[in-house]
Amino acid sequence: MFYGSAIFTLVVFVVAVIVVIKTIRVVPQQHAWVVERLGRFYAVLEPGLNFVIPFVDRVAFRHDLREIPLDVPSQICITRDNTQLQVDGILYFQVTDPKLASYGSSNYVLAITQLAQTTLRSVIGRMELDKTFEEREQINANVVAALDEAATSWGVKVLRYEIKDLTPPAEILRAMQAQITAEREKRAVIATSEGSRQQAINVAIGAREAAIAKSEGEKQAEINVAQGEAQATLVNAEANAKAIRMIADAIQAPGGLQAVNLRVAEHYINAFGLLARTNNTLIVPSNVSDMAGLIATAMSVVKAEQR
Repeated sequence: MFYGSAIFTLVVFVVAVIVVIKTIRVVPQQHAWVVERLGRFYAVLEPGLNFVIPFVDRVAFRHDLREIPLDVPSQICITRDNTQLQVDGILYFQVTDPKLASYGSSNYVLAITQLAQTTLRSVIGRMELDKTFEEREQINANVVAALDEAATSWGVKVLRYEIKDLTPPAEILRAMQAQITAEREKRAVIATSEGSRQQAINVAIGAREAAIAKSEGEKQAEINVAQGEAQATLVNAEANAKAIRMIADAIQAPGGLQAVNLRVAEHYINAFGLLARTNNTLIVPSNVSDMAGLIATAMSVVKAEQR
């Protein structure tokens, strides 16, 4: 009897423990659990301590509310100019409505992946090959816009899409490399020609400025020489005028005429002396009295000037 009651007590205790375990539900932070009661949606359990009815309520779905990265498998896309591209990317999404995520789609992850691939093929199919490399941001934005619109009914928010790699065929890569090399060589030639052109312009400008500076210097030198000669002429003229005035004053003084006579005679004699030294022949005036006549003529000119 005692043994039977002990077993019953143990069974009741185990059942009670199981009921308690089934009743208490602790939901982690940034998670949401969807509860069904008798096979129908009942509630969404929030993070923390929650209570359910054992054997009546069932946690049917568990959702992570954090941002989830999803690797989109690589695929072949054909561009507008019929070039094949191997494209792979990564998608970031977040569950915003646990109820819709549970019942809006049987597998929202697979649905998002497939839709991302088809949208990417459609977007790239409207672009030429060169544009696909230049407009990655536009491609990403178009994919996100299309996915976000469709994923709303699945309780999912598509945050962003990033293309990881765009790989064209090997022959296209070689052609692109050759094009890049040709463009670089073209830019190098243009840069060299521009440098030569600028060098020629600089040399011409330097020569022009040097010629202008030289002509300005020569002009200023000629002006300085002319000014110097004019100043010297003026000084000589003033000196001659002053000397003439002094001679005139000296002639007006007592004994001035006699001094002039003596000076004229001295110059006459010196002139004949210099003339005689020019050769071996001694030159003597034909009439010595001419000296006195010359002096008399010179003195008559001086007297006439005094009058």
